[in-house]
Amino acid sequence: MASKNPITYRDAGVDIDAGDALVEAIKPFAKRTLRPEVLAGIGGFGALCRIPKKYRQPVLVSGTDGVGTKLRLAFQLGKHDTVGIDLVAMSVNDVLVQGAEPLFFLDYFACGKLDNRVAADVIRGIARGCGLAGCSLIGGETAEMPGMYPEGEYDLAGFCVGVVEKKRIIDGRSIKPGDVVLGLASSGAHSNGYSLIRRILETANPDLRSDFHGRPFGDVLLEPTRIYVKPVLALLKKLRVKGLVHVTGGGLVENLPRVLPAKVGAAISRSSWEVPPLFRWLQREGRVADEEMLRVFNCGIGMAVIVAEESANAAQRALTAAGEAVFRIGRIEPRKPGEPQCRVS
Repeated sequence: MASKNPITYRDAGVDIDAGDALVEAIKPFAKRTLRPEVLAGIGGFGALCRIPKKYRQPVLVSGTDGVGTKLRLAFQLGKHDTVGIDLVAMSVNDVLVQGAEPLFFLDYFACGKLDNRVAADVIRGIARGCGLAGCSLIGGETAEMPGMYPEGEYDLAGFCVGVVEKKRIIDGRSIKPGDVVLGLASSGAHSNGYSLIRRILETANPDLRSDFHGRPFGDVLLEPTRIYVKPVLALLKKLRVKGLVHVTGGGLVENLPRVLPAKVGAAISRSSWEVPPLFRWLQREGRVADEEMLRVFNCGIGMAVIVAEESANAAQRALTAAGEAVFRIGRIEPRKPGEPQCRVS
């Protein structure tokens, strides 16, 4: 027998009014990120953005990523104001390594039932990340999908478009033996390796609210990915950079080869920087082999910068002055056929 009462979208689990209220709540966050090139942002079917006039032969560079299972720790701790920074960081750092200036960012937030307080915290973090990267939060999508996600959980994806002058694209082709590899310190595990981290946490069962080197352990685990955009773009204006590497999943050993010509390799000295306490704890509690640590985690180096030897000191000074912790972690060497392109010893 058919129901005598009309069924609404809210009855089906989707609250249009809540979605509209969220859009209005986040507009001030987005407005603070807008660059002068933005013609129309949040609220339309599509966002409009001009290419900055300073580019003569502009090339657009795009990137997309998520936060991964780091979100599960955010759910567990009820802390949602930092994962948005992670979301932005993973895409803008990827775009950056080709020399591109991030222009704008869009997010996708999906959940089973919309909690405006949680969603606003997440998007506030996204806006914060855009501010750190100098790009505009120009639009996005909030999808409420009943039955698709457990209560209290959500997923995130992000999309970034940047621009670089054609003749200034960084592609690694000019890298040669004798060049220097500089490492920029990470802020923690960034957004990689969290499936292994969570497995170790299940085994070690630490109190995530306990003190860990002066901070609650949960906060250390949720420390957002460092955004390197502004210091690196400033460096690119001062001297020639031959290669940039965003150290994500795969660590140094798998990410450095992505920018190296076939006939060279990177020799990295592990003693050239101090591995942060978080990684030492993870290795000890999980009994993780050295090789596995280097393949899964950044181990304290979130970005690598490859420059000519004569530019290394100037690059290190400039990055340090911009607030980065910089280490001279290795050199580029000739590579014989069959040798690995990144050796850490």
